[in-house]
Amino acid sequence: MAKLKPGDKAPAFALADQNNQKRSLADYKGHALFIYFYPKALTPGCTTQSCNVRDALAELTALGVAVVGICPDPPLLQKQFDEQHGLGFPLLADTEHAVAEAYGVWGEKSMYGKTYMGITRSAFLIDAQGKIAQAWYKISPEETVPELRKALGSLQS
Repeated sequence: MAKLKPGDKAPAFALADQNNQKRSLADYKGHALFIYFYPKALTPGCTTQSCNVRDALAELTALGVAVVGICPDPPLLQKQFDEQHGLGFPLLADTEHAVAEAYGVWGEKSMYGKTYMGITRSAFLIDAQGKIAQAWYKISPEETVPELRKALGSLQS
């Protein structure tokens, strides 16, 4: 699977969010967008990552950066995740993992000696022109927001 790099055109998407509202990359045209892919709602690592993003949401909004989380879980589970943790931003259901594949984050994983296909936790900052400004593959839940802050700082300098 090819990995995206800064300067690449961000792959388009159109997915249902936790409220079954269709969201697309085109909705964010002219604005910076932070997308993070997480393996499964309501799991410890994904909860840590999503809550850290939630806690930075006011700061990101003030900088003109919209936020979207994407995982293969259906909208109903995404809604439960949002309500349980008060996330307050779109969580998109990539149930067919087509968007994950387009971003190069769907692949073989291994746990307890078993291999399976799934999301590699990753994040992307997309600029107002729809280009990848920064890509983080295999990012840890704890490093997602600090890495985003670093990238935003360097873009503003």
